[in-house]
Amino acid sequence: MIRKSIKPADMLTISFGVLLAAITAVFYSRIESAVILMVIFSTMAFFQLVLVYISGMNKFLSVTRDIIFPVLCVVIFFDCLGPIVHRINPQDIDYLLIRLDYQLFGCYPTVFLEEFSPPLLIDILQVAYSTYYFTATAFGVLLKAQGKHEAFSRYLFFVLLCYYLSYIGYMLFPALGPRYAMEHLQAADITGFMVSQPIQDILNLLEGVKRDAFPSGHTAITLVVLFSAFRYDRKFAFIILVPALLLMCATVFCRYHYVVDVLGGVVLAVVSVTLGELYYRRWEGRDNGSSL
Repeated sequence: MIRKSIKPADMLTISFGVLLAAITAVFYSRIESAVILMVIFSTMAFFQLVLVYISGMNKFLSVTRDIIFPVLCVVIFFDCLGPIVHRINPQDIDYLLIRLDYQLFGCYPTVFLEEFSPPLLIDILQVAYSTYYFTATAFGVLLKAQGKHEAFSRYLFFVLLCYYLSYIGYMLFPALGPRYAMEHLQAADITGFMVSQPIQDILNLLEGVKRDAFPSGHTAITLVVLFSAFRYDRKFAFIILVPALLLMCATVFCRYHYVVDVLGGVVLAVVSVTLGELYYRRWEGRDNGSSL
């Protein structure tokens, strides 16, 4: 029965929780509060499995399984990366990313863009950058509200796959990003008129300082959402198109990412959609052919 009930997104979260618990166990001696982290990861995986069984009991549990719990997983897993990444991989690769940017453009992009960053533009870009925290969930809710359940299941799998792959990327390629690694090269801090600094303060408070520059998850997730929107609801796609493009510009203008981070995010989006589609089609074929 579980074979018929479990979905690719469920299995993905269970597998990723187990993976993080295993990584924490392997590097137990290096990671502070390793026991607590292993309990958190194992609990997330276990609760996802429980939701597979009980989500059909009422609408709230169904929404929890499809919307609430995936959002919590993305947030909690990301927050737990802080004490893990530099313990298992202490060598930041900012120097390599900075060098690649310079080889590509013959300059340091974030330094070069100082001359083209008026306060009004920075405000606009910061607002666009912050849409990342709402767009993915908003589109999922829209698909559910429209009754496009199969489209939603596929979309959720793609988005979670992209998030979890980006988290693996942060562990393999830890980097602080130009805001910190290149601060000494910047002539001045970026400033906006009204909203830029409050938004940046809120994001700093929520995310803290994590080595999450490469690949650019903001770019990758935005592209996955945009791809899915053009596939399932073009009206929504055209609504978010301009903010999405501005968001990708903001990653560099606002010094969150190197250009190569953004390119890495593009590759991650393509990989997530391609692998996700291949796996999902295979799962659909096995599920349709199963007698369970």
